[in-house]
Amino acid sequence: MTGVPLDRTEARARNGELSITLLGATGSIGSSTLDLVRKNRDRFRVEAVTAQRNATALGQLAREVGARVAVIGDEACYDELRDALGNSGIEAAAGEGALVEAAGRPAEWVMAAITGAAGLRPTMTALERGATVALANKECLVCAGTLFMRRAHEVGATVLPVDSEHNAIFQALSAGRRDEVSRIVLTASGGPFRTHSLEQMRKVTLEQALRHPNWSMGAKITIDSATMMNKGLELIEAHHLFGFGSEQIDIIVHPQSVVHGMVEYRDGSLIAQLGPPDMRVPIAHCLAWPERMPGAARLDFAQMANLTFEAPDPVRFPALALARHALQTGRGVPTVLNAANEVAVHEFINRRLGFAGIAALVDATIDAAEGRGIMREPESVDDAISVDHISRSLARTLLPEIAVKAL
Repeated sequence: MTGVPLDRTEARARNGELSITLLGATGSIGSSTLDLVRKNRDRFRVEAVTAQRNATALGQLAREVGARVAVIGDEACYDELRDALGNSGIEAAAGEGALVEAAGRPAEWVMAAITGAAGLRPTMTALERGATVALANKECLVCAGTLFMRRAHEVGATVLPVDSEHNAIFQALSAGRRDEVSRIVLTASGGPFRTHSLEQMRKVTLEQALRHPNWSMGAKITIDSATMMNKGLELIEAHHLFGFGSEQIDIIVHPQSVVHGMVEYRDGSLIAQLGPPDMRVPIAHCLAWPERMPGAARLDFAQMANLTFEAPDPVRFPALALARHALQTGRGVPTVLNAANEVAVHEFINRRLGFAGIAALVDATIDAAEGRGIMREPESVDDAISVDHISRSLARTLLPEIAVKAL
């Protein structure tokens, strides 16, 4: 896929080892990627690995896979990283600038798995040099999707979707022409509170929200799944990845997390991609694309009792409506949505905001931002980061009022 996946008609041949960089190597996506790399050592050479604060783990995995450089985002962790690397000869660096430099190193394939808006600048750096970017960072497309995909087209970069839902859509789109598609369907597990009442959801604890029924993920994305904001962000992401409008993108709740995405064609055919709830499946698809490689998980139909589907409830999960509003309104609204959500989730994790207050704070921040006139479409990374910072400040200002109301 050069820019938009559907437009890719020829894939470059791969000879020998593929050089790869892992941005966000110690998180759940990075760990799953490394598991596949370990099982296919002859196919990959690791150029760089990065993390934000987990310096000891980063140093250990850098030594294990023979990375050329290891970068820690938090400069206070630099000495810890150097100690972990010992006399391995692996170059160590720290700080935001070093993360960007790591993304700019000459790796053919880059896993973009830095969580949040912090991943925007490094990922754009990898994109700008024409690398194949395996995109696991939703915020790049939510905060600056038009800019990101336009630059991918202009520089000839390849963007591969790592999210299981978007990877499923990418695979299902190969069954027909773009002009034959009537709609695409993203599936959602419904999270741990799919059957909770509104009253029960007001009393949700952090511990309950972190217990996802199907997936093992980091704290932020797990909370987003519980509010279904994760699916809202994926809605915006799907628009930018595949170029379909809001009216052609549906969301359906599928508690078993076996069907990850579907494409409906104008003749009524519905093509679905199925797989176990294991991120190594879409990651393996991206690592080997346009070929296939042995995966680490298989779907056992004999163990599945049933597959069920239901419509999402916009009353109990208002984040979905907020995200669709942001997509339909466009301009800088998705950037504000994402920034406010990151603040809200952080405050919930630190027990300063109730669960119901997450969507409420996002809604209030969007309203406040519209009144401040900051809803411009980001034309550069700096523009996107500026809107992001202003939105975070607005969200923090509104936090005390929303926290009281959400009790």
